[in-house]
Amino acid sequence: MRSIWNGAIGFGLVNIPVKLYSAVQESHLDLDMLDGRDHARIRFQRVNENTHKEVPYDKIVRAFKMDNDEYVVLEERDFEDASPEKSKLIEIESFVELDEINPMYYETSYFAEPDARNGKAYALLLEALKKTGKAGLGRFVLRSTETLCVIHPVEKALVVSRIRFAQELRTTEDLTLPDASKVSKKELDMGLALIKQYTEDFDVSKFKDEYTAELLKIIKAKAKGKRPTIKKMKVNKTKSDDLYDQLMASLSKKGA
Repeated sequence: MRSIWNGAIGFGLVNIPVKLYSAVQESHLDLDMLDGRDHARIRFQRVNENTHKEVPYDKIVRAFKMDNDEYVVLEERDFEDASPEKSKLIEIESFVELDEINPMYYETSYFAEPDARNGKAYALLLEALKKTGKAGLGRFVLRSTETLCVIHPVEKALVVSRIRFAQELRTTEDLTLPDASKVSKKELDMGLALIKQYTEDFDVSKFKDEYTAELLKIIKAKAKGKRPTIKKMKVNKTKSDDLYDQLMASLSKKGA
């Protein structure tokens, strides 16, 4: 794996040099876009709007458009100069209960690998977080963007998970939502019983990307000039429109 960020995790006055590696990988199929007329590959080009010619990647610069429509071109050093400490340091600003973080905030995660010379400090932070059930909350700059993150233990590694800022989440005020007071106690008790019946330990390994696997079967069949038998969608429903009856039927189905 190739590291995507080099720097350090700041833990009080202790700096732990680390490299970050992506902890996730895509499972979907990599599909190309073709011209439907002759199946020629469609490619995207970076074109100069004045000359209409393609621009080499090493000649592309980033710029900010001012109110007068003029651009201010930024160099790589400008991004680091904006916050040199955040470009090289994830400073833990506070510790929070890991289970108090709303899952809506999470974006993506990275494994943090320590420098061989400072493995002891890394191991200390890892074990302390495990014992307390807490996570470190901090900020750093990744790809010219300030990122809020939590640092938490996963098995023998520290993981840096990017999370969204509060202003990035929308509120529910524009949604039309049902009145929870209309749910009867009888219906609520039945719903709680159904949840209890379906409750089990979290084991994500039981779930596979079945859609991609089925799509790949169709692709392989089409490559041989065939068309596989398509499974019909099964919709589980009851004959009754009454919520209580539907809950009762759900409990009976799970029990069976």
